[in-house]
Amino acid sequence: MSVKSILISQPHPGSKKTVYDVLTEKYGVKVDFHPFIEVQGVPARDLRKQKLRILDHNAVIFNSRNAIDHFFRIVEEMKVEVPATMKYFCTNEGVSLYIQKYTQLRKRKMFVGKGTDTSFLELLKKHKALNFLFPCSNIRNEVIPNYLIEMNITHTEAIMYNTVNSDLSGLASVYYDILVFFSPQGISSLFANFPDFEQADKAIAGWGKSTDQALAEAGLTNSIPAPSPDHPSMVSALEGFIKSKLKK
Repeated sequence: MSVKSILISQPHPGSKKTVYDVLTEKYGVKVDFHPFIEVQGVPARDLRKQKLRILDHNAVIFNSRNAIDHFFRIVEEMKVEVPATMKYFCTNEGVSLYIQKYTQLRKRKMFVGKGTDTSFLELLKKHKALNFLFPCSNIRNEVIPNYLIEMNITHTEAIMYNTVNSDLSGLASVYYDILVFFSPQGISSLFANFPDFEQADKAIAGWGKSTDQALAEAGLTNSIPAPSPDHPSMVSALEGFIKSKLKK
């Protein structure tokens, strides 16, 4: 197969240039963006009904930018003044840097994992005396909450946003050589919109172990798995795949 078109199952990042532009510039590949899932905020009034008290906690766990966006949205809607003593635990550096969109933090208030579950869980263990708030979605990875329960760490899970399937009907008659997925929810959305979907001659790129597992469970082949030792990013993995097809 030759690669002429790629669909990224995420929204366009908004900037004029994206990391995927290199594929267009080098290989003439058309790259489109279309989110397969959408995030909808839970109203503050619903969290009040659940008797969420943000100031009962002295630490917050962030594992995504969405979690940060909706935590600070809820804080504003509830008119809560977060104390300067609040500690923030982030799963990786990218998440920690995003907090600066809302507040400037001193390093002693920020605790950052190294991007792996193990490193982050060890970080939580070192501070198990804290009372954690975990803002999350209705669909979330169970690693962190299960560990908090297992270690008997005081915490509150607060569903501050819901992840729902996007309407993909506009893609029904459009063909792409490669479909790129970053989460199991994206694959669920694919089949919710197209129950009879068949991979056929399409290549599928899947990011991370959970996405790879979801693809296998759906009977699909992850032709372009990432990250890998040779391809630490999705764009690198896609370029490697395109190059391999050009050699044939």
